[in-house]
This record gives sequence, structure tokens and C-alpha cells, in this order.
Amino acid sequence: RPTIDRELLESLPNLKVIGNSGVGVDHLDLKMISNFGVKVTNTPHAVVDSTADIGMALMLASARRLVEGCQIAVSPDTKHFAVDWLGVEVTRATLGIIGMGSIGYKVAQRARAFNMRILYHNRNRRRKEEEEAVGAHYCEKWEDLLQQSDFVMLVVNLTPETHKLIGKKELGLMKPTATLINISRGAVIDQDALVEALQNKVIRAAALDVTYPEPLPRAHPLLKLNNVIITPHIGTATVQAIHMMAEEAIANMLAVLNGQRAPSEV
Repeated sequence: RPTIDRELLESLPNLKVIGNSGVGVDHLDLKMISNFGVKVTNTPHAVVDSTADIGMALMLASARRLVEGCQIAVSPDTKHFAVDWLGVEVTRATLGIIGMGSIGYKVAQRARAFNMRILYHNRNRRRKEEEEAVGAHYCEKWEDLLQQSDFVMLVVNLTPETHKLIGKKELGLMKPTATLINISRGAVIDQDALVEALQNKVIRAAALDVTYPEPLPRAHPLLKLNNVIITPHIGTATVQAIHMMAEEAIANMLAVLNGQRAPSEV
């Protein structure tokens, strides 16, 4: 993506709006851009379903060790399938969602179909009827969520408050049988602490659609572990989501250029 720096903004005196495709705007200096009188928009509505889907896909793939299983099934060295090669069940397990915005709520809707016990932590508690609709229980202290969950899914924006939100202490609070899933931003997790936790079986596994940086250096220790699944930041990479993001970005930009309020102004 292009770098929006002071030099670029100074060279574009008639710039009115920067339309970001996707929700995350952690790559933009919002304060500096605002000082130039430029509005920033994003596309929060277009991405919710595809991102919630990838969260569920990662949870299921990690629980049932799909990547490992595929490698065994296609390996030229495989002579027989082991009978003691086991995953864990998602059905009736406890899912802890950190960040119950639009995407987190969509994850909860999907998880309900698996009869999961759903815990969540959010800056603002959801309305009672919204909680009841998906059977979600609010954890005021997110430490409680970490201690009780079989799967912990991160669905937060990257901000100074959420940078390295999950570190050694938080991983230590999780069950040794638990799985950490990240569909937000790589820097929300302290990756060095995660490597250590996975190597020492402090937690069972991790499934990450995001890392820091992207892609990881090829010698990174995370790439050498068999209890981690990493995908190349494909949360919104569907034909339909990309079309919807383009439409939402265009609607935002046209609104600003026409002097109207943008539907999704950051």
C-alpha cells in the first residue's frame, strides 16, 4: 500500500479524502492527516462476514489439525494412518472473544451453531438483548476469559492500548489445552512470548491470519513449529468481500467530494 506521509500530503493541496479499503487504519497517521483537513474513511461493513468466516476456519483447522493431517495424507512417506492422532472438539467448547465489535459479534453468531459457551471482553458491554441473542457472557476482567476459554480469538483494532495485548503473562493464564486465534493485527501479540509458549506447551496451539511483520522472515521460529497455523492475511480475501470493499470505499469518497457525511468516516 502507498505510504501516506507529510511529503505526499503537501504535494496534494486539493486532497479531500483518503479512502481505506478494509477496517484497520493503524498504518495511517490520523492526527497528521486531519491537520491537513483531509478526511479518512474505511470499509467496516464489507469485511465482517469474510473475517468472521476466517476466524471460524482457523479455529476448526487448528482444533482438528487439518494442515498437519493434509501433509500426512499426501506425503510420499506415509504407509498408514495413525489411530492415536487426535485433535480436539469445537462443539460445546468455550470460546473467548476479545473485541466484540461487528466482526466479534458475527463470530459469536457462528459459534452458537456449534453449541459453544461464549465469553467475551469488550471496552463497552453489549446490550442485554444482543448478548442473549448469541448466548454470550460478558467478562469484565479479561483475565477470567483467558483462564476459562478453550479457544481465545482476538478481534481488536491495533491501538497503543492493544499493542502486545497478549504477552507472557496472558499466555500463562490460558489453559495448557487452549488455542489462540488472531484475526486482528500481528502486533496485538508479543510474538517472542508466543513462540516460547508454543515450544514449552504453555498453550496447545495458535492459528494466525496476521503476523508482524508480514510475511515473517523465512528463518522465524514460528514457521518451524507444528502447533501453529499461519495464513497470509486473507481475512477479507474473497471475491465478494473485495467487491463490497471497493463499493463501500467509493461510496465514502463520493460522499466527501459531494460535501456529504461519509457513511464510514474514521
